[in-house]
Amino acid sequence: MIHLVDADWVAERIEAQDALVLDPRGWMKYLVGHLQGAVHLKAANLFGDDGRLLAPDELAAMFAAAGLSNSTVPIVYDSYDGQNGALLSWALEYLGVSDVYLLDTFFEGWKEQRRGVFYRPVVPTAAQFAPSVDPGVRASIADVRDRGAGQLLDVRTVEEFTGQLEVDPRPGHIPGARHVMWREFVGEDESYLSAEQEARDTLAAAGISDGEPAIVYCRSGMRASLGYLALRRLGIPVRLYDGSYSEWSASEEPVEL
Repeated sequence: MIHLVDADWVAERIEAQDALVLDPRGWMKYLVGHLQGAVHLKAANLFGDDGRLLAPDELAAMFAAAGLSNSTVPIVYDSYDGQNGALLSWALEYLGVSDVYLLDTFFEGWKEQRRGVFYRPVVPTAAQFAPSVDPGVRASIADVRDRGAGQLLDVRTVEEFTGQLEVDPRPGHIPGARHVMWREFVGEDESYLSAEQEARDTLAAAGISDGEPAIVYCRSGMRASLGYLALRRLGIPVRLYDGSYSEWSASEEPVEL
């Protein structure tokens, strides 16, 4: 389960022996300031050169090299706009980590609160991590095609959804998908969207109800993680389709404009 925690909680736990702080941002952002003890693990590295999510054993090896063990408490944070942190948290959940803690404010907010910022890169201590993959949080192209009455949420831009922005072999969206742009899941106060009613109203206006399971996608899975996080927090059964529209549009599956 992904828990959103505040800066006070992180500050109290950051020095605990069982805590592993993970920074999923780019290397340069990490170098110009990070949390105490934070190990750099770029979220984009979870995908191979083909743009597909790495195999579970490869993902597990990457996290183990960063210091994750089965008894570690992972604490994740991000800069605006939160995509990297949400995706890394989802990947940990996919690998069977029962409790993942995600800082609810972004790094910019952490600094504004005059909390500790460090600059020296942290050399990780490799650990042993045995994953227990949870297939219930991930969707494949077959799951999307055969989803039955399940809901489908597209979190790309309006231009991508309507096919006005031609960045894929076949512009448009997956038939039956509802649309909420990913930025709707990011708060205006440098944080993940914390007002549950606001998120619920936004989803309801798009036709996403509480009563049915959902699959969320974007173009490559990164932005979809924000939708996944929002639906998960609202108690809506949700899976992330990491192949997303990039995979769908390259297949022979139908598309809509």
